[in-house]
Amino acid sequence: MIPPSAPAASASGAPAPAVPARTKKPFYTSLFFQILIAVCLGIGIGHFWPDIGSGLRPLGDGFIQLIKMIIAPLIFLVIVTGISAVGDVKAVGRVGVKALVYFTAATLFALVFGLVVGNIVQPGAGLNIDPSALSQDALNAKTGTAPPKDAGQFLLGVIPTSVVGAFANNSLLQVLCFSVFFGAAIVVVGRERCMPVISLLETVLELFFKIMAWVMRVAPIGAFGAMAFIIGQYGLGSLSTYALLIAACYGAAIVFIGLLFVVAWVYPRVPLWQFIKYSREEFLLALGTASTESVLPRIMTKLTNAGCSRATTGLVVPTGYSFNLDGAALYLSISLLFLAQAFGHNLDLGQQLAALGILMLTSKGMAGVPGSAFLALSATAGALGIFPVAGVALLLGADRLMDSMRVSVNLLGNCVATFVVAKWEGQFDREAMLRAFRGELPDGEPAESPARESTTADVPTAGMEAGSEAPALPTTAAGVR
Repeated sequence: MIPPSAPAASASGAPAPAVPARTKKPFYTSLFFQILIAVCLGIGIGHFWPDIGSGLRPLGDGFIQLIKMIIAPLIFLVIVTGISAVGDVKAVGRVGVKALVYFTAATLFALVFGLVVGNIVQPGAGLNIDPSALSQDALNAKTGTAPPKDAGQFLLGVIPTSVVGAFANNSLLQVLCFSVFFGAAIVVVGRERCMPVISLLETVLELFFKIMAWVMRVAPIGAFGAMAFIIGQYGLGSLSTYALLIAACYGAAIVFIGLLFVVAWVYPRVPLWQFIKYSREEFLLALGTASTESVLPRIMTKLTNAGCSRATTGLVVPTGYSFNLDGAALYLSISLLFLAQAFGHNLDLGQQLAALGILMLTSKGMAGVPGSAFLALSATAGALGIFPVAGVALLLGADRLMDSMRVSVNLLGNCVATFVVAKWEGQFDREAMLRAFRGELPDGEPAESPARESTTADVPTAGMEAGSEAPALPTTAAGVR
């Protein structure tokens, strides 16, 4: 009998190499632990020394700028290499259509659910705000008086007038549009003929992943600076002023997240709690910096490792950052009813349906736009004509307190959307997801080397040592991942 500790023999009779045991790293080297400590320190500095906390904003802004530095080229590289690997332009089109269908349904449900919560809780009832006491100046300073785009302007804005300008301005939708055309052109011309270009792009992609790993080393500093600024600038005392509105928004977010858990488990069979545990550094960093953009590259890597094809992830996640803002939709619908109730108006069903249609349009494509929530609410208030547009300034004190709610729901909603669309299109590998959740892939690294294709013969090996080459995931039904 072979002792349990002896290595198993391979098919050729030679003993298989022993799998090295995974060395458990000290807890203080974990990025999650470092960001958690940084966030707690930021809250303490901002609360007890608000002047110092307000002055630490450049730390958070600097980290987000480092992330933005690589977002546009990373999206381009992920989408182009993903489409070229799938090798089917029609499949890419189906992914885009299915993603938009899901985004529309999810946003509509979030808006309707927010209206239901606002009608039940009545967060603005009894405030009796005098419209004559309002000033437009504070709202103008927040939004820059920029008028919201209509549907035609928004659709035209997706098409870049200059490819260089799209990358220079970090316009994610324009970069995505060009990336789809570029990837589709590679498929039509032929993968073999374009192999030198594909190899170059995959090598550059590997370099960008390395840059991303370097940037993430300073993530705790960015989270510390951003949290210290938020608390120092706005203070914890603002919580009592908008207590009912905050409770309504966060309560609605908790219920909505529960529904996302159900959707993720019923269709793609994803245990969402395990995914959140797997991506805890990204979620905590997004909360600490109050920005989903700060984790866009890393969350795309985690989703790819968790079984979603590279092409699906590259298309769904960046598009979702503009089209699938579930947390923002909840906030907008509840805040609209808050403002109407604060001015003594109870909107009837017809007015709420009209507001729903307006918010469906004004809430799209506003990710990263300063004062986007105020622009959407101002456009809705102006269209309904029930309360003055300047009344939107009432939310200035509560807006930053809603960031944690919006960021968490937006990010989780886009992750669930990626799983759903990948499963819908047959580009989801559940076994790869379970391996990732069990820790059999290097944390935060791409599941496959982008410089080579994955094959069905590639079998991931558990317990890899740090610095060894990441194993390739098997192909999916729709093509190479």
